[in-house]
Amino acid sequence: MISVDIQHRLNAYNGLQKLHVKREFAIGSITKILGPSGVGKTTFLKIIAGFIQPDQGSIAVDGAAWLDTASGIFIPPQKRMAGFVFQDYALFPNMTVREHLEYATSDDTWINRLLTLGKLEPFARHKPSYLSGGQQQRLAILRALANRPKLLLMDEPFSALDQEMRADLIVALKSLFHELGTTVLIVSHYPQELEGLTDLYLDLS
Repeated sequence: MISVDIQHRLNAYNGLQKLHVKREFAIGSITKILGPSGVGKTTFLKIIAGFIQPDQGSIAVDGAAWLDTASGIFIPPQKRMAGFVFQDYALFPNMTVREHLEYATSDDTWINRLLTLGKLEPFARHKPSYLSGGQQQRLAILRALANRPKLLLMDEPFSALDQEMRADLIVALKSLFHELGTTVLIVSHYPQELEGLTDLYLDLS
């Protein structure tokens, strides 16, 4: 179980707002995070990953404290080992597709499986600048999966994909998440694109 109870002030375009989330996420669940722009969806993911420390609150995973502002507990991102798919992909310009995955794992069988899942085998030796936006987005997803994370945080992960590619990838990912027992939180402005992947939701409106 992942237990979250956090509060954080946001400097939104329409003034100061407060992000307050108190929620439990079952292990292996897939939840879509909904809400208008500026409500704090990306900030929420970054707080869970440890990239942002909230004003106050706590996060516990399987009973282990990742964050407790009252007690001064803050586990850094590299120890949380959460997979994160950034909205802007955050790829390394000088690394090839395969090198992105090798950075996280030395398991060639797993790397090859991910390349097949993302339909990127023909581009394994290409650097990001030679990839389309959709290919870069798929690489960002594969990189986040490379270390077999038990928690995966995805920020608008399918926005650059056409409908057919998105549908195929969602089917493959749902099976993989189940196999790995991964708990997934997905931010999307378009919840309809997640049909067939998520059953749970958290509305931050």
